[in-house]
Amino acid sequence: MTRLFYRIIYLFVIFCSQGFVFAQDSLIQQPIQRETIMQGGYKNLISIDFRAAKVIPTAPFYKGMDNDYSLSEKGVSAHLQYAFGLPEGSFGNCIFPQTSQGIGLAYFNYGNGKELGNPMAGYIFQNAEILRLNQLLGLHYEWNFGLSTGWKYFDTHENPKNVIIGSKENAYINAGLFLRWYLAKRLALNTGFDFTHFSNGNTEYPNSGFNTSSFRLGLQYDLSKKLPNAEKWRMKKQIPAFERHWSYDVVAFGSWRRKGVYFIGNQIASPHRYPVLGVYIAPMYNFGYRVRAGASLDLIHDGSANVYTKDYIVGTEQQFFKPYWKEQIAAGVSARADYIMPIFTLSIGLGTHFINREGDFKGTYQSFALKTGVSKSAFLHVGYSIKDFHEPNYLMLGLGYRFNNRRNSLLSIVK
Repeated sequence: MTRLFYRIIYLFVIFCSQGFVFAQDSLIQQPIQRETIMQGGYKNLISIDFRAAKVIPTAPFYKGMDNDYSLSEKGVSAHLQYAFGLPEGSFGNCIFPQTSQGIGLAYFNYGNGKELGNPMAGYIFQNAEILRLNQLLGLHYEWNFGLSTGWKYFDTHENPKNVIIGSKENAYINAGLFLRWYLAKRLALNTGFDFTHFSNGNTEYPNSGFNTSSFRLGLQYDLSKKLPNAEKWRMKKQIPAFERHWSYDVVAFGSWRRKGVYFIGNQIASPHRYPVLGVYIAPMYNFGYRVRAGASLDLIHDGSANVYTKDYIVGTEQQFFKPYWKEQIAAGVSARADYIMPIFTLSIGLGTHFINREGDFKGTYQSFALKTGVSKSAFLHVGYSIKDFHEPNYLMLGLGYRFNNRRNSLLSIVK
């Protein structure tokens, strides 16, 4: 199953990298606009970063019986990234200046290869300038999302101390702020801090997660044949007024999960994997180029919901039982908000069930998702759901379509 998880996320990363091309091509309205834009060329950037990490223990699993944080306390990683920015003079560059996105590779070492391994990660990322402090200094943010592999995971006999990592492959999620110091016309220095989370999304057990905070130091070099002059362009061109409108996202997703079942005050890991299927329909009001918000009707079938176990004879196998199928289906309503960038959209949601609020469906649920455009209105959806702001729930791997999408091509020319 971990191999299947690896393949799904691997395909997602590949699709996203192809989406850089598909999303641009599909959003172009006229061939003549493409020819004109290509004369300006895309911005091409390459970066190398080194990050010194401090491990954030995930209690209680990270602690040994003697409260010794022996698994790992510090780590380092090296990152190689390629990014591109939209061409100068394009609609997307005018709306999202000093923004780039691309793919990266990383190597991690936490000083404990025997119990943790030395994982590697492949990921997509995006960064953008938040504030230009002066001519040679800007404040930026960046997020990374991808897959890491090469972990040494929990095994009762071979690796009993590592009860935080349950699979060889884990999702890699990173976000942070950094300062970009412009040292020369093509060269910049990046310094900042970020937060990293590794998790298998409850597809394997245990899944306590592995968290770190890091200091980042790196260099970026601009490979573009023609260096852009964004400031000069923005002085000449005004951003067109945004046409506010309603759009409608329809998303279907699925995954699988493992489950810890409460028994006499303790969580017992069920040996089974349970399917998860869901659909949500979200009318969203587009307030501007960067933000849309609305509500969503959420339908879910969680094959692990309300699973239970009973007393058993010591020395025999403990049995786990599924309830009547109606107890594993629920409907909810949630508030949702999207932050929109070129190609990618970051989405959050907060909701509660109104049909079948008992047992595992009681309380609130939260969702975090990355939507990656592959055409003007179709997108890949990779998300994660948690319960009551702290309890891991399930992955949300799916496809979506946006009806009544009135947004302009990112590569059209601003007139």
